[in-house]
Amino acid sequence: MTVVVDTNVPVVANGNSAQASAECVLACTVRLRQLKEDGRLVLDDKWLILGEYKANLRSQGQPGVGDAFLKWVLTNLSNPDRCELVAITPTSAELDDFVEFPPSAGLADFHPDDRKFVAVAVAHRDHPPILQAVDTEWWQLRAELEKAGVTVDFLCPADMAAILKARE
Repeated sequence: MTVVVDTNVPVVANGNSAQASAECVLACTVRLRQLKEDGRLVLDDKWLILGEYKANLRSQGQPGVGDAFLKWVLTNLSNPDRCELVAITPTSAELDDFVEFPPSAGLADFHPDDRKFVAVAVAHRDHPPILQAVDTEWWQLRAELEKAGVTVDFLCPADMAAILKARE
């Protein structure tokens, strides 16, 4: 299993997301453990994803499941059987848009902080799925992402539906 992991997955696995149900926390925990056991994580060569992980997780102390995931990433960065880096090409000084990001009009307003995950999935030769927990923007744009050839593995679809319903 080769995947890109959005930061909200380990954050939810840590239990640090108020909108995530216990089932969602469990789903994220199980998927991260599977990845650590026999998967491969795809990251960008600019270290943007890793930087976001480091800003939202901790690699020392008494870690939660998501924190343990960060420690695993740091330990396995140079192990090509566990972590793979792909080149992405920033188109802005803010490093929030990329040549590899799909030029779809339906994705024009996609959040800049999340574009790196999409760019990495598109740039990788196998176009791996992106693991996603409770970011409703991804859920709302799932058809546009799919049209652009981006696969998103939604770990908590019931939670996203409930979050959106609560906003109505």
